[in-house]
Amino acid sequence: MEKIIENQQDKKLETVVLGGGCFWCTEAVFKEVRGVLDVESGYSNGQPGRPTYEQVCTGRTGCAEVVKLVYDPARIGARQIMEIFFVVHDPTQLNRQGNDVGTQYRSGIYFTTPEQKDVAEALIREMSQDGVYDGAIVTEVAPLANYWPAEDEHQDFFERNPYQGYCMAVAAPKVAKFRKTFRDWSRQ
Repeated sequence: MEKIIENQQDKKLETVVLGGGCFWCTEAVFKEVRGVLDVESGYSNGQPGRPTYEQVCTGRTGCAEVVKLVYDPARIGARQIMEIFFVVHDPTQLNRQGNDVGTQYRSGIYFTTPEQKDVAEALIREMSQDGVYDGAIVTEVAPLANYWPAEDEHQDFFERNPYQGYCMAVAAPKVAKFRKTFRDWSRQ
């Protein structure tokens, strides 16, 4: 994965934060996306203060497990990122993804620019009108607030633990779905 080492003043990079259930899965997918320069697992849009994984898992912090993406909009747009996001998780499940249940697993797009907000709302409207999903899309669209990086052991988790049970059962199928559906956007 390309890390942001280049002179950022020469490039107009953007940041968006996505909550699609467990951050291990979402991170695993977006580390493979061309044009995404950095992916960091973290917590956002809950109570202020630096939460721990254990605190977030209680569901009492209001934080979502998220990934912060830094991307080059000259190489990939917010719409493409959000289209990938909506394919690799279920945006109709309120406060859960599969067996992961709680507000920390909610579907969310936490924007950093007005354009990202507009793209998210337009895409949700289009998918709803087209009946893409059987249920209503419950993805929260809100400005990014109170972001904190997750602990080191949660960074690059799938990459470091591909044979861990959860990774094999949940993350790997999402990565495979991304590779199959978005072949043109894959680094592979």
